[in-house]
Amino acid sequence: MKIVCIQVDVQFGNPEKNMKHIEKKIREAVILHNPDTIVLPELWDTGYDLTRLDEISDENGEKAKNRLGSLAKEFGINIVGGSVAFRKGNDVYNTMLSFDRNGQHIGTYSKAHLITLMEEEKYIAPGKESCIFTVDGMMSSAAICYDIRFPEWIRMPFIKGAKVLFVPAQWPIQRQTHWRALLIARAIENQCYVIACNRVGSDPNNTFAGQSMIIDPWGDIVTEASVSEEEILSAEISPELVDEVRAKVPVFKDRRVDLY
Repeated sequence: MKIVCIQVDVQFGNPEKNMKHIEKKIREAVILHNPDTIVLPELWDTGYDLTRLDEISDENGEKAKNRLGSLAKEFGINIVGGSVAFRKGNDVYNTMLSFDRNGQHIGTYSKAHLITLMEEEKYIAPGKESCIFTVDGMMSSAAICYDIRFPEWIRMPFIKGAKVLFVPAQWPIQRQTHWRALLIARAIENQCYVIACNRVGSDPNNTFAGQSMIIDPWGDIVTEASVSEEEILSAEISPELVDEVRAKVPVFKDRRVDLY
């Protein structure tokens, strides 16, 4: 399976402009790389313009569903849609929406762990469920940015057989070393691929770290983007490698389920 991560800058609080930019980049990625699956970053529609989410968030994610679903169907690709500001009733969630090659909505995940350093919890409601969905037959899971600091949360879908972890993010530059270390650790301990798509650029309060990457089940970085530039990152992944690693080092078999 060929995976593409679209690492972009995000315009603060400008969903219309961001939607046009994302569509342009998806079309560019299809021409350049002929991918099976495209992955987008966190809150690519609004950025962290949290105080205006009541005004600019996407009601029931309809705009993102319609556009990403249409693009997935047009090009016959899977789209793991990063995350958008998803308004449901009186609440706004930080929500990933994923689509198959027919444009069908196949997965939803709302960020469970809200980062108090960025006051996310004041404006966004936390998700309450982990996520398992299938991409071209490969059982997959999702975490969003800050979630990767909580390994006990990440582990649950992999106990059930997931092989890929998709991680959209807006990870700040000042904690860049944590980004790399945590992603590699999640790949090693779960013996899975980690597909991490971060943003670049700045907003009024933060500068972001870029460095999107694809990590294999041994914890080796297959490919990695720059820190500051928009970039389309591409790599092949293989479910057979996950099986091979898990057979050689039987971590899941050796778990002490009687203790934890």
